[in-house]
Amino acid sequence: MKFRNFPMVPRVIFGRGCFNQLAEILAPKRKSQDAPFIFIVDEVFANKKSLIDRIPLSHNDKIIFVSAKDEPKTKEVDRYRDELVEEFVETPSGIIGIGGGTMLDYAKAIALMLTNPGSSADYQGWDLIKNPAVYHVGIPTISGTGAEVSRTTVLTGPVKKLGMNSDYTPFDQVVLDPELTDGVPDNQWFYTGMDCYIHCIESLTGHFLNTFSKSYGEKSLELCRNVFLKKDIRDEESQNELMMASWHGGMSIAYSQVGIAHALSYGLSYLLGTKHGIGNCIVFDQLGEYYPEGVKEFKEMVKKHNIDIPKGLTKDLTDKEFNIMIDVALSLEPLWENALGKGWKEIMTRKKIREMYELM
Repeated sequence: MKFRNFPMVPRVIFGRGCFNQLAEILAPKRKSQDAPFIFIVDEVFANKKSLIDRIPLSHNDKIIFVSAKDEPKTKEVDRYRDELVEEFVETPSGIIGIGGGTMLDYAKAIALMLTNPGSSADYQGWDLIKNPAVYHVGIPTISGTGAEVSRTTVLTGPVKKLGMNSDYTPFDQVVLDPELTDGVPDNQWFYTGMDCYIHCIESLTGHFLNTFSKSYGEKSLELCRNVFLKKDIRDEESQNELMMASWHGGMSIAYSQVGIAHALSYGLSYLLGTKHGIGNCIVFDQLGEYYPEGVKEFKEMVKKHNIDIPKGLTKDLTDKEFNIMIDVALSLEPLWENALGKGWKEIMTRKKIREMYELM
């Protein structure tokens, strides 16, 4: 048996206020005065001087504000890469993503495409990237996606939604500052936190489970339960715990895999543009047949925090549109095998997937 030898984030800093050390962290990585650091920042922060003024710009460094309304697309990654190549004589010293999973995925993808030819759509899959990315840093401002620690950057391309999964994708540095999650709206806080919770349920009940994944997944699940079941307020300790739950949840699936909720959520996202966190919640709410204990607990969390899970997304879809979603979901074979085993194709028919989507 051959075991996976996967990379981990080599450097991470954690603590309330540690964002203030970013200049110190970046300084040794600057290649020259003409090789800028590029900051990919959620546009929600464009008018928030309390954060923007703390970004350590110097020389020809640049902030690019990006909307998180839509999930990352291959054509946008290619456009940002082309604009940077045209604007700067030297390749950037580094790409720094500041925001949620969308910003972190954009940062990883742009860093990869600055050193690999062609379109990012060419690299949607497993281990297709050939050249190391430029130095890249992830700074989450919301907790749950695990994008800060994962070896993938999930992109919607012309024909599929699939990550650029490679050993060169993980960040070189991650800055975990729980203070940056202040002010996240309740629904968004919940949906993104549930992405982490669902990671854990899928990993811990999957066929790929191993002691490595289990150790991280169980800790992440414990932290999620502390935040979403045992507490009634979002205090500083909750921020700290959810940020570490996200980290541990990402580590749990690094050596295993997610499952049915993520596979079906990708279909929703590809066709309808449903954001990943809320998409996972919409799907997971209907998966009691496959994750009975997890779904029961999820529903308790939804009730406790008075969260609205949207209904009726698929009620007006055509047969063609259902088939598009089904095709996207079925393309994620490792997820189905983790959830259902090697014989998953005999269990999860197109008819069965259609029936599940119709409930959403």
